[in-house]
Amino acid sequence: MEFERPASRLRTVPIVPMIDILFIVLIFFIVSTTFKKPRKVLRIELPTVREVESQTIVEERSVLAVDSGGALSLDNVAIPDISLLDAYLSAYVSQNPGRKLELEADKELSLETLMEVWDALTRAGIEIRDVPARIRMPVTGPGGEADGADGDE
Repeated sequence: MEFERPASRLRTVPIVPMIDILFIVLIFFIVSTTFKKPRKVLRIELPTVREVESQTIVEERSVLAVDSGGALSLDNVAIPDISLLDAYLSAYVSQNPGRKLELEADKELSLETLMEVWDALTRAGIEIRDVPARIRMPVTGPGGEADGADGDE
């Protein structure tokens, strides 16, 4: 015996009510959104270290100076080429045992030259962490342009 079967309905997702709900939610977000006014940016200038004159000398150090062009000097003795820095530093260490160095570099010094100086210090047996660095900042004149003077003085 054959029974009558009801016609199978296709299972579908009701799209039209979902679109209506989506529009209602969209209108709600548009209406309830508050736009923030742009805030004023507070400019903060971080303090920089300046040399303070003192009568007490904590520790006497020799100065290894490098300018923006890569010219080197060790205690006011000019080093003609950076390739000779190893020899100068080795002689310095043998003549001045226990005396420490201080690196005085120009702000415009290239990173490559700075790395070469650090490598020479390492090859001479001087620990880089024992060599503090001072960066010479260009001093701006009254017109705002740099006058090329040393910023540490």
